Amino acid sequence: MSVTLTPSSIASEQRSTVRCASCGATLDDRTARATCPNCGGLLAVEHVAPKAKGAALRALFDERLGAASYRGSAADRSGVWRFRELVLPAARPEEIVSHPEGNTPLVAREAVAGFAGVDALRLKHEGHNPSASFKDRGMTAALTQARRIGARAVACASTGNTSASLAAYAAQAGIPAFVLVPEGRVSTGKLAQTLAYGAHMIRLRGDFDDCLELAREASEQLGIYLVNSLNPFRVEGQKTIVLELLQQLGWESPDWIALPAGNLGNTAAFGKALREAHALGLIDRVPRLLAVQAAGAAPFAAGFADDFATRRRVRAETAATAIRIGDPASWDRAVEAIRFTQGHVVAVSDAEIFAAKRVVDACGVGCEPASAASVAGVRTLVERGVIGREERVVSVLTGHLLKDPDAALAARVAGGLGAEEPLTRAEALGHLERVLSSSH
Repeated sequence: MSVTLTPSSIASEQRSTVRCASCGATLDDRTARATCPNCGGLLAVEHVAPKAKGAALRALFDERLGAASYRGSAADRSGVWRFRELVLPAARPEEIVSHPEGNTPLVAREAVAGFAGVDALRLKHEGHNPSASFKDRGMTAALTQARRIGARAVACASTGNTSASLAAYAAQAGIPAFVLVPEGRVSTGKLAQTLAYGAHMIRLRGDFDDCLELAREASEQLGIYLVNSLNPFRVEGQKTIVLELLQQLGWESPDWIALPAGNLGNTAAFGKALREAHALGLIDRVPRLLAVQAAGAAPFAAGFADDFATRRRVRAETAATAIRIGDPASWDRAVEAIRFTQGHVVAVSDAEIFAAKRVVDACGVGCEPASAASVAGVRTLVERGVIGREERVVSVLTGHLLKDPDAALAARVAGGLGAEEPLTRAEALGHLERVLSSSH
């Protein structure tokens, strides 16, 4: 069976529709809109189901992991476009903007499992993507759409990871990129990536929510294509985190999938992925989602506590900068995801996040602070008796350790790993001796 990315096998057989979740308005799949032109509601991409389903569809996806995945185009080697029938099937090969991305590891570490209190804990490390975060999965789809519609420019508001990813993929696509970041609230590593890849950066006095409001205004008034997580094509790319981890587990569903929750784009994407995977027969049981927020930026956790009777907004404050968002754009879609999966939302303190980060870092895996929220959240629900020790859990790590180098250095000092001040040779030798002695 051929698995190459050809127009005859994809575009001619499958089409997609973009539909407003609020008013039901429909647009074709070449829309430049990030939100509904009628009511401003969130849009969702709906695909005509592929002909193959169940075991046949699993076999198709698995075949693409064979020898062909090491050659061919970037899209042929991508862990996103491997699942192209469920991402954007009508995209032509020449339209796809791919690094490639995806193909991230699913790893096990006894120390992290012991800390979380779950024997069968796995870590899905999205920090192994090209720009070192999960954002690349959504960005390959969003920039492909930007190329399909002939966008004059692309833009986003960002706490850092989105801007780095957008800058990288826009550079590859040859499309001008503008990023709006809150002044003083984005780590040096993420800013360096964004500037190095050539995006035009605007530092705004305010927080992420102020940046997003301005980005949406610029999109409406200037015709710039908005690629924040409310962009429906971003969701399609980010779905593949779940599809790939299910594939890595032999299509046997875990009991829980835990993830950090900020703007709620991933929560929405994970719910959509699981709904489609179950409907298409890829899995026979739906895992429960656990969305984990930082306590200082936890409007969604507060909403969960009252069964989402009220949409909450807060002024976000947390050292986990990637999830420092007080007014999540993908709220409604995320609510649907939690309800569909009978999921749970929890808030954990910065201290709990950094405790989890130290454990993840110390076992040689490493992650940025916000990523560790997924592990901290599992630990909290185990302590509360919501998650059983025998249950199978996958915690998603969304970003690389070096996304926030200052936090990594601070955690190193807090953990007593090394001297804080420069030492002479004699002092260094004494320090080594003390460390060795204390370890026995």
